[in-house]
Amino acid sequence: QVQLVEFGGGLVQPGGSLRLSCAASGRSIFSIYAMRWSRQFPGRQRELVATITEGGSTNYADAVKGRFTISRDNAKNTVTLQMNSLKPEDTAVYFCNADIFANSVVATHWGQGTQVTVSA
Repeated sequence: QVQLVEFGGGLVQPGGSLRLSCAASGRSIFSIYAMRWSRQFPGRQRELVATITEGGSTNYADAVKGRFTISRDNAKNTVTLQMNSLKPEDTAVYFCNADIFANSVVATHWGQGTQVTVSA
């Protein structure tokens, strides 16, 4: 069974930093392709924040460009989101997801989400 687990959410003051991590686990994992971070504001749909391909190419939402950095460790099956210069409008539940080849099928798997609150 494939699982994604996020770590690192919490409360931070405006202008501060947080680092989110997400680890994929499961004995049947053969390959992990794109990995992403999304976020969800209360009462709204999830929005894509950042994407990193298997080869390391990255893409960011305009709202976080220059402040957030996505990275991955293919050996450890992890993806990280370094968030700097945080703003109150970054407050949301953050989810990682990944396209994973396991059990002869490629499927998108999601983590359970972690709360990030930016407030004085």
